[in-house]
Amino acid sequence: MPYQPIEHYGVIGNLRTAALVGLDGSIDWLCLPRFDSPSVFAAILDDAIGGRFRIAPLVEGARQKQFYWPDTNVLVTRFLHPERHPGTRGLHADPGSRG
Repeated sequence: MPYQPIEHYGVIGNLRTAALVGLDGSIDWLCLPRFDSPSVFAAILDDAIGGRFRIAPLVEGARQKQFYWPDTNVLVTRFLHPERHPGTRGLHADPGSRG
């Protein structure tokens, strides 16, 4: 997959770490369990061997849309197709929170 422009990424995080989620539904950057940990996915730095995790439809011709749900840190990535409308929501929850 080719590199995406930086403006095609959204951020989800939990105050301990964060992931960059591409417009195509791929997590291209993630360090676990903390910001200063080694990267698990680093495709934003090296497309060939950096690694990524991707959730996306297999249909051709789908358009993508990404936005934050109003007044939240929930990132919504939608794949728009004339016949289908799948989408994903991303939230990196704080492990110390209840609920």
